[in-house]
Amino acid sequence: MNLRTLILIPAILIAHDTYAATKCSRANLTRCLDSVCAINISSNPAARCQYCGTSNAGTPPNSKMRSISAGASAKYNISEKDLKKAPTDPGKRYTWATQQCIKKVAGCTADDVTDAYDSLIEQSCKAAGVSAQLTKTIKSSSKKKSEASCKSAIQSCMVNNSKCMADYRNCKNDSDFDKIFSACSVDADGCDDYVSSIRAKLINDRDNAIKNTDAALTQLIESYQKTRDKKLISAKTNCANGTTKDNCISTICARNMPNKCDGEFGSVERAAANALCKFYDTACATVD
Repeated sequence: MNLRTLILIPAILIAHDTYAATKCSRANLTRCLDSVCAINISSNPAARCQYCGTSNAGTPPNSKMRSISAGASAKYNISEKDLKKAPTDPGKRYTWATQQCIKKVAGCTADDVTDAYDSLIEQSCKAAGVSAQLTKTIKSSSKKKSEASCKSAIQSCMVNNSKCMADYRNCKNDSDFDKIFSACSVDADGCDDYVSSIRAKLINDRDNAIKNTDAALTQLIESYQKTRDKKLISAKTNCANGTTKDNCISTICARNMPNKCDGEFGSVERAAANALCKFYDTACATVD
């Protein structure tokens, strides 16, 4: 063994120990998370879902007996004292457990928690008969949205052309409105606290939009009616004084007759022009 090999061996061992010390142990991370999210899971398969998944799974049964998954190590458990600080809301509790366990288990990150634990919570939720949406739980639970941003997100969803449409024409009935509103509010993460208030505001927006649409339509009809009435009055006036037919004859004489209805053949040309414009007599009789 040469000198270079003797020098490299300790360096390799040190690098190996450093890597081993900082690499996240998924097993230990899971044990830590279970101490917060899997209490009494042996008798309650839905525990992970109830504690750290969704409130739709129900409240975990009260029990003085605290039992975690088999093989749990006290070294990685959250203590009874610290556990009293854990939130009861499932989403907030999951975030809290994540923060505690990535500090307790060296080398682990929030992404490791997602990779190691989300599937376990989903399995637990299936046992509870509910579906938990856990995508981006850690990030979204730490951000509180404003009511204005929630209203904007839900409204943007509702006025889509495949839903209510911009003028709410497909949501005139409250039943149709509520069906689409429910679907859009479910997709708006972090907006549960504002749903009732936003619904009332969007109902008001819908009523105003429909009212404005009806008013605009009425105004358009009235405008067409006024234009038609003006044209009818003008036509009656022109028919009464013969202006319409006279203008027709003058135009034909000027454009189509060789002598412009003057001279030797003027009377013949004018008679022909009169015949061509005779349809005005029929039209004026109809207007009258």
